[in-house]
Amino acid sequence: MKISNTKNIVFITGAFVSNESWNEWIPYFESKGYSSIAPPWPHKDAPAEVLRNRHPDSEIASNRLQGLIDYYVGIIGQLKVKPILIGHSIGGLLVQLLLQRGLGIAGIAIHSVPPQGLITFKWSFLKAGWGPLGFFTSTKKSYLMSFKEWQYAFTNGMSLEQQKASYYQLAIPESKLIVRDTITNVAKVDFNKPHAPLLLLSGSDDHTIPASLNYANYSKYNHSNSVTDYKEFKGRNHFVLGQPTWKENADYILDWISKVIH
Repeated sequence: MKISNTKNIVFITGAFVSNESWNEWIPYFESKGYSSIAPPWPHKDAPAEVLRNRHPDSEIASNRLQGLIDYYVGIIGQLKVKPILIGHSIGGLLVQLLLQRGLGIAGIAIHSVPPQGLITFKWSFLKAGWGPLGFFTSTKKSYLMSFKEWQYAFTNGMSLEQQKASYYQLAIPESKLIVRDTITNVAKVDFNKPHAPLLLLSGSDDHTIPASLNYANYSKYNHSNSVTDYKEFKGRNHFVLGQPTWKENADYILDWISKVIH
């Protein structure tokens, strides 16, 4: 199935990282003819170092998933045509939720946080997610991953130099409430509902969102007349957007887009 062409892409950032995660992706996709934006989340329109220095940040801590959905609905509403949506982690969940509303002509969910009702008891997932959920701590304070947590949850398998550089450039405080909201009805997807073409990508080395969880997410979609595709990449961790192999993922996405959109 193919649908009418568009040249707009909205990149949707995940939790704990700056929207500068897309800094290499935007010019690359623009070189292929796509007008691309990667808006910062509310209260996060500042360099990562500045945001870390503000931690704990009560404004960031107040962010909720529903507010984030509404925020992207507003951004998409300002575009002249429906965009292609590309999101990472919680951004991948947002892609799925926005496609449910008919707000994209195609969606790519990269190492996506799953919709409500999908969970795994794999140890790496539980270990990576326990701290950010912030149980037994105040939700009025933002959560900032320590460098040790960043090494495990995002950059496992990378060199120490790469881990340090990525933490300094991109790690930012997060709302515990947004993380908790991903297991509520706000994150519910109707898997039987028709939807625009959707591609889910996973990584074999992702501690935060194991590939098995992304595959379970993919397998839930039941509408036979809607395009839903899945691809697992070997060697990808949760820092997939910034790994040296990022362009291979980008090229796969571009090729997939060319097949479902004309």
